[in-house]
Amino acid sequence: MDELIEKIIQFRDERDWKQFHDPKDLALSISLESSELLELFQWKNSQQAIEQHYSDMQDEIADILIYTLTLVHDLNIDVKDAILQKINKNAEKYPVSSSKGSSQKSTRQ
Repeated sequence: MDELIEKIIQFRDERDWKQFHDPKDLALSISLESSELLELFQWKNSQQAIEQHYSDMQDEIADILIYTLTLVHDLNIDVKDAILQKINKNAEKYPVSSSKGSSQKSTRQ
């Protein structure tokens, strides 16, 4: 992961784009790229969308991850630690005994 982040930051810095990549704009870009991914599914079922736009989906997912990993770098977030902490929070919020096979959102806060 560190090698990937390093490559992303090198690409950005070689182009002097850090000036455009403050946390707000990176978060905004993540949302915009996510919307572009979502648009590929519009008016199709999942299988149709995948068959018609697989390559475009790869590009949009890459854009989302690039912006996300840039934000992770700039905020000095340990992505592995953040993910493990979130999985633990979700395990408490959604215990297997009451969540297995259910898509219901937790009412516990």
